[in-house]
Amino acid sequence: MRKALSRFASGVTIVTTAESSHKDSVHGMTANAFTSVSLDPPLVLVSIANRARMNTKISETKRYGVSILASDQEPLSLHFAGAASQPDLVKFVWRQGVPLLEGALVHLSCTVTNSHLAGDHTLHIGQVEELWYDDGRPLVFYTGSFRALELQRTEGDLGF
Repeated sequence: MRKALSRFASGVTIVTTAESSHKDSVHGMTANAFTSVSLDPPLVLVSIANRARMNTKISETKRYGVSILASDQEPLSLHFAGAASQPDLVKFVWRQGVPLLEGALVHLSCTVTNSHLAGDHTLHIGQVEELWYDDGRPLVFYTGSFRALELQRTEGDLGF
């Protein structure tokens, strides 16, 4: 199943939460199990392994942030995945009391509205309280590797 689903290209996010406004209370993890759920109200979903510390942290704080990474932020993804410790790269921007990663293409500050047990994961649905975005090239994950999209606009672009 993992090999088959790795053929679905996804963006790369860092999900964060904090017990207080002090940077030492921040907890984050790399996740590509993220999706938009609804525009009205604005809802998003993150899927977190039940055994992950982040699952407990989100259940306790009832808040999380999502930073959608730019193509040059692969080292941050590896840091929050535990594959390479580079804490000097981590710089937070705080929005609505939630830490988000500086330089990300998108910031979402969310309040948990529902959590659903789904097999070995919990689906945390969050209402987006604030969002911010910028243009740029996204970091993409496909078949177990990081990729970057080349953005090209053509005449007649639908503007999605």
